Amino acid sequence: MTVVLPGGTIGVLGSGQLGRMLALAARRMGYRVHVFSPERHSPTGQVADLEIAAPYGDLTAVRQFAAQVDVITLEFENVPAETAVAAAEMTPLRPGPGILHIAQNRRREKRFLAQVGLPVTPFAPVNNRRDLATALDKIGCPAILKTAASGYDGKGQVRLDKPEQAAAAWEAINREEAVLEQFLAFEREVSVVVARGLDGRTAHYGVIENDHQNHILDISRAPAAVEPETAARAVELATAVAEAFQLVGVLCVEFFLMGDGRLFINEIAPRPHNSGHLTIDACLTSQFEQQLRAVCGLPLGDTTQLRPAAMANLLGNLWQAGEPDWLTLFSFPDVKLHLYGKLTPRPGRKMGHLTAVAETIETAVAQVSAARAALPGSER
Repeated sequence: MTVVLPGGTIGVLGSGQLGRMLALAARRMGYRVHVFSPERHSPTGQVADLEIAAPYGDLTAVRQFAAQVDVITLEFENVPAETAVAAAEMTPLRPGPGILHIAQNRRREKRFLAQVGLPVTPFAPVNNRRDLATALDKIGCPAILKTAASGYDGKGQVRLDKPEQAAAAWEAINREEAVLEQFLAFEREVSVVVARGLDGRTAHYGVIENDHQNHILDISRAPAAVEPETAARAVELATAVAEAFQLVGVLCVEFFLMGDGRLFINEIAPRPHNSGHLTIDACLTSQFEQQLRAVCGLPLGDTTQLRPAAMANLLGNLWQAGEPDWLTLFSFPDVKLHLYGKLTPRPGRKMGHLTAVAETIETAVAQVSAARAALPGSER
């Protein structure tokens, strides 16, 4: 078992905000951080010891990068599979290429989860118009047609309320490999962030409740207002996913919670997750320190949540009239600001987040909502 102690070097494939927050946790604990992605001056690169900017397809550069670090982890799941395999040839990659291969394709993901007996939304694969017609006969309407790859924050998805919409839906996703999922009239969306260490031990952050706007996560709150039996079941299922993958690292499982208490797995992400950002300020061990501990082979940290917490995303819309008025924000002393260092704001792009911890969930949500609403340009 390879253990990497402080003073060692962590390699990160991908350079967005998740890598940035991992790097900040790693630097605090005495690790060096090298990052590899096609970008320069990236959110992760700004706080890393070394930023390597090269195409993911440059496997020679990938292997050279990997040879200079002690362990490698993933910043997001859309790193090409061949890049992950090349890196793993040189240095331990945690989580491994096999998990990445499954998680970056909805069809493979859903098949894997169904095969190990985990509850997923009823689905059918779609390769062409004929498949779509067959899938609609099986799944029925309403349904959601989703591209198998590269979909996030609602991208690559089309709702079908009647079979006659099939042709337009197929064109809307550019005739890409897809899955058709049954539309579920769920009560709410919740998630569980779970970690699994090199020794097989697991730790979790309980159930987090998530509100979305335009398919993008808007506000997360923890602990979620769900029945104890539902919370226990969600944690059990998320842990089962981590065990099925033999994960080493952090994993988020997103669920649809039905009105009768049933849970269906919507998506998985084999890395820290937007809904878990509140753990930085609310928990003894954040999801990013936990990722570091897991991939380095260290014992997992205590995930105790100190007080109820809420997180609100800051999207690029806030920058449309220029840099937001941060002085206004700082008039809310109980709200913490986290900015990601992204150089180009765009509508819908996640540029940062706010967190509040309070005596109650309601107070925490009110604090982050009021602070964000006070920023000029906020539409909420």
